[in-house]
Amino acid sequence: MAKRPIPSRSLPSAEDQAARFARQREGDRMAVAEDYVELVADLLREEGEARSVDIARRMGVAQATVNATVTRLQRDGLVATKPYRGIFLTEAGQAMAEAARERHELVVRFLLALGLDRVTAEQDAEGVEHHVSEATLEAFARFLATKERS
Repeated sequence: MAKRPIPSRSLPSAEDQAARFARQREGDRMAVAEDYVELVADLLREEGEARSVDIARRMGVAQATVNATVTRLQRDGLVATKPYRGIFLTEAGQAMAEAARERHELVVRFLLALGLDRVTAEQDAEGVEHHVSEATLEAFARFLATKERS
């Protein structure tokens, strides 16, 4: 199969490009918070508690990383901790976890509708769900609604 040349494109304005990168950085920051609150919600539902050691193991990071992130999430009003009792979600944290779960499920359904296998769809959804715009998510939902009606 012959490779097609990549079409050239002109650079966007500096302001537009800076805005894109700023959006990306904010998406990265929000992705961490969303992943943590979603995992805390899952652990609370499945195991009855969310402990730093369990989060570290499931995230594949050091416990010090979890502690620093949980401190930030506390500051942002998303989680609360209780000595010897673990980590709990605040109302804001619960709302964020539910929104992240819904976005994840929508992206997975969309990728499955495109023909991807479940494992790939779940893996790819982890990145897409945090960086896709609301307009794109709405387009995914419209596509799925149309596909389900046919």
